[in-house]
Amino acid sequence: MPWLQLKVHLAPSQAELLEELLLEEGACAITLQDGEDEPVFEPALGTTPLWNDTVLTGLYDDQEGIEAMLERVRQGWAMHCPAEPCPTIEFELLADRDWEREWMDGFTPIRMGERLWIVPSWHDAPEPDAVNLLLDPGLAFGTGTHPTTALCLERLDALALEGKLDGQVILDVGCGSGILAIAALKLGAARAIGTDIDPQALQASRENARRNQIEASRFTLYYPEQLAPGTDRSSAYPIVVANILAGPLIEMAPTIASHVAPGGLLSLSGILSHQAEEVRQAYQNAGFVLDEPVDREGWVRLDGRKVGVS
Repeated sequence: MPWLQLKVHLAPSQAELLEELLLEEGACAITLQDGEDEPVFEPALGTTPLWNDTVLTGLYDDQEGIEAMLERVRQGWAMHCPAEPCPTIEFELLADRDWEREWMDGFTPIRMGERLWIVPSWHDAPEPDAVNLLLDPGLAFGTGTHPTTALCLERLDALALEGKLDGQVILDVGCGSGILAIAALKLGAARAIGTDIDPQALQASRENARRNQIEASRFTLYYPEQLAPGTDRSSAYPIVVANILAGPLIEMAPTIASHVAPGGLLSLSGILSHQAEEVRQAYQNAGFVLDEPVDREGWVRLDGRKVGVS
């Protein structure tokens, strides 16, 4: 069955009303995309900024009465926003295709460092004897394709974790899909803790751990408040990774620092190149000696060691 796709170029201030009108007409999905090359890297907390040229796309599974439907949308717009003309709405019919299969085909195995492969769960491992992490990219952010995730995975691959963390734990702050913690476990870490504010992320981490045959006793998941200083679970770890964003990394510097054992290693990512110095200063003030930034495609990883004797 073909699909009806509507496409509109609009200003940010117009997006909310038009999205509401299209949903009232039965849209199966609405997406908002950048109409030009104008990335929004790190919005302020509590905001959802859009691009100056925003492309709104609506998808419908019913092609009957297209013109009547568009006229109702235009009338709804005139009623709510009489002083401003309704943006021009273009439409086309999309051939029936296996969209899920096409999406899955876009994810192929990726090599990280010397030993580690990230393998989508529906693919065969290219090197069966390598360290293969099976991942379902559909559950949460963190597939290995983004430069920040790749930088962290390569760092873990280079640490030679086998036997060095016996009886100890690696902490993954903002674990998302669990990709970093699970990679550390498959690379030889004894145990890992993941923490995230998003319940879906914790669910995705559990599912990906199960898919990789990680015993539940080796990978424990918590909300951040369950690991806060002063709680029973608060502890310090020999290795901590945090792949989030520069703003939260700076804000959380004292808390993250409290989770790193004296002499312990810290890797931070999710940082744009121009933000690296501010993040570096925050963690130097928190007691870390940091290496030079590792840069990839405008994103940075910062590695450091906490001052003190482990």
